[in-house]
Amino acid sequence: MSQFQQTVRIEGMSCASCVRRVEKALATVPGVAHAAVNLATETARVDSDSPVAFTALQQAIGKAGYAASELAAPAADSAPRIPEGLAVVLSALLSVPLVVPMVAEWFGAHLMMPVWLQWLLATPVQFVFGARFYRAGWKAVKARAGNMDLLVALGTSAAYGLSVYLALARGQGMHLYFEASAVVLTLVLLGKWLEARAKRQTASAIRALQDLRPVTARVRREGESDADLPIEQVRVGDIVVIRAGERVAVDGEVVDGASHVDESLITGESLPVAKHVGDRVTGGAINGEGLLLVRTGATGAETMLSRIIRLVEDAQSAKAPVQKLVDKVAAVFVPVVLVLALLTLAGWWLASGNVEQAVINAVVVMVIACPCALGLATPAAIMAGTGVAARHGILIKDAEALEMARQVDTVVFDKTGTLTQGKPVLAQLLPHGVPAGRALQLSAAIQRGSEHSLARAVLDAEAASGEAPPALTANAVSTLAGRGLAATVDGLELILGSGRLMAERGIDLSPLRPRALELEAAGHTISWLADAGSKRLLGLLAFADQPKSHARAAVDRLHARGIATVMLTGDNQGSAQAVAQALGIGSVEANLLPADKTTVIARLKAEGKRVAMVGDGINDAPALAAAHVGIAMATGTDVAMNAAGITLMRGEPLLVADAIDISHRTFSKIRQNLFWAFIYNVAGIPLAALGMLNPLLAGAAMAFSSVSVIGNALLLRRWQPSKE
Repeated sequence: MSQFQQTVRIEGMSCASCVRRVEKALATVPGVAHAAVNLATETARVDSDSPVAFTALQQAIGKAGYAASELAAPAADSAPRIPEGLAVVLSALLSVPLVVPMVAEWFGAHLMMPVWLQWLLATPVQFVFGARFYRAGWKAVKARAGNMDLLVALGTSAAYGLSVYLALARGQGMHLYFEASAVVLTLVLLGKWLEARAKRQTASAIRALQDLRPVTARVRREGESDADLPIEQVRVGDIVVIRAGERVAVDGEVVDGASHVDESLITGESLPVAKHVGDRVTGGAINGEGLLLVRTGATGAETMLSRIIRLVEDAQSAKAPVQKLVDKVAAVFVPVVLVLALLTLAGWWLASGNVEQAVINAVVVMVIACPCALGLATPAAIMAGTGVAARHGILIKDAEALEMARQVDTVVFDKTGTLTQGKPVLAQLLPHGVPAGRALQLSAAIQRGSEHSLARAVLDAEAASGEAPPALTANAVSTLAGRGLAATVDGLELILGSGRLMAERGIDLSPLRPRALELEAAGHTISWLADAGSKRLLGLLAFADQPKSHARAAVDRLHARGIATVMLTGDNQGSAQAVAQALGIGSVEANLLPADKTTVIARLKAEGKRVAMVGDGINDAPALAAAHVGIAMATGTDVAMNAAGITLMRGEPLLVADAIDISHRTFSKIRQNLFWAFIYNVAGIPLAALGMLNPLLAGAAMAFSSVSVIGNALLLRRWQPSKE
């Protein structure tokens, strides 16, 4: 991935050909490693290995015939424009009278509008409301390229010009084609207006998230009264006051108060979540009934909400691999259509000698062709799919992750925190050769600085015992990856961890092994405490961690889709097997180090499996990166989230099946859109060339082709995750 990234707004694009041309122009800028243009969002994402000046990008886009502006800046346009909706209405009012004589003929009436009146009605439509097509078409010609606007301008100009010629050469009493040029332009303008409205709907997820961004925060600083400050002035460590009903202004930790917080627009969780002292809150959530004091942990671009917005924006601006086919077609589409139009003109002229019919059929060929639908087919579906997924707590990093998720046939789960609650409790402590209080004290000392869930369980048990001696201090604490901890406590060289660690250090576990096997079979996680200096066993700690309430349903849903499930864990075999059996998981591998998990993923991939890895911890990051698609629980660590292609904003296993489901549905829409976009042109252009379509029908079909593609994509907004 390139080190630098910029997003540029682009004005004037109308079809897939425009996308291709802008990408080629940006690729010529020195330093640009990759450029991806999204027609639906009208933006370009530019990746580079070194900083590239915006002016260089702007000049390259300008040479290609388009206007560029920085995304944060308001769109600049010096030319006065008629609002699109008003232009459609005025154009329609001028065009309808031109169609009346033709409609009257269907009912046996013969009406003839004066030529001068036809010209007077058609000319403003052609050159005032249709001016946008001439401007964009001329820019394409100067850039030695073609686009949809050029086809519309040429086609309608041919019909208008033929009408003017016939009017001057033959006068009254014959059929002219002013209604064809005017109505085609009106219909295309209507289609572009509907398309713009539909585009705004596909971007609704981004706007909804951006609306959550707080503007001010009520800050309480020592020696000062509470003050409402712009969010940019809030510093990490500041105490922010969140009153009942207010939006949480920052990411941070509750230091005083209790309340319920609605995080539905961020995590997709429909029910308010209870928050007490020590709990974390996320900016953008809505506080319920209580007053909260929150110590700021992150502001600006580092907040969870800002990161979510970046993820959604990146996913919606990325190109799916299937888009490569569209890009190849777009590169030659307009030139091929122009050649076909010329062949149609020549063929009809030579075959019939009727130059009027030849020109009209050539016009229809240019009008019916619509590369716009091809350009919108993929990005519209991706925007709608990733947008609705984000609203329900599923963040998809890029289009590649979205596409890979639909191909998954094997889901590999981490156990602790992913399938289980991740909040283990110390169920039993069996000392050996030392009092129980002493064993608990030593275990707590070695883990006092650890953030591991098992460490928290031990510290909670020490705090709750009331009998333990005063806390001891651990020195020279070291983490033994995947095995446990080592430290010096009260003169003892302690080690605390797995049976593998004990075996490596030569500790005899036989005194407590029978009981350990019983506890493992009952689903407990076992840790051993020993004095490595004297190679003496000091005790056994058994932890209980209950499966999440919907974990079994999540596994069943995957099995119903024909997806195999595997569980990998660093826990012991007995505990892992008990959890797997309770959840219906068929394959289990236990006692694994982080590197071992990666090896298992590699083995499954070598067997031809399409693998998704689901995890939440730092130790899962290598496996998440190694899988075809990594799915991280946002309740876990940032490292896991950064390594994953999909992030689940709630620690809910059911969302795994939902992520796969929305992937399938999104790519189903992409296939439908591409099919109809291709079929539309494959069928429409030959019919036009054979003279079987009139310009009005061609204009209507062209206008609504792109609208239908976006409308089909918008059906994804009705998707709902499973309710258990």
